Amino acid sequence: MHELGIAASILECVQTQAERHPEGQITKVGVRIGELSGVDSDALQFGFEMLVKDTQWESVTLELEFLPRMQRCPKCNYEFRMTEIDPRCPLCGEFQTECISGDQLDIVYMEVSE
Repeated sequence: MHELGIAASILECVQTQAERHPEGQITKVGVRIGELSGVDSDALQFGFEMLVKDTQWESVTLELEFLPRMQRCPKCNYEFRMTEIDPRCPLCGEFQTECISGDQLDIVYMEVSE
């Protein structure tokens, strides 16, 4: 379960930011997970909750945002959500479209209370 390792990395980032800003208390960390990232959001949430349980970080909430796979057509610049195996542009039929979103795994914010 590589989600536990990812959860540990997220917690390390929280700890690093807490050291940089000792006057505040981190209350929430937001993470974007792309459809193609291979990360199970339920397993990540569970792993994070187990890591912070009975620690000073127990009050930190992990908020997950799911990002779908998005493609862009090089011919007409149309951006679309790829829901099937077929990457063709629904407007012009171009087959060679480019993946522009959906492989992310990013910490996008941390909320801090003072």
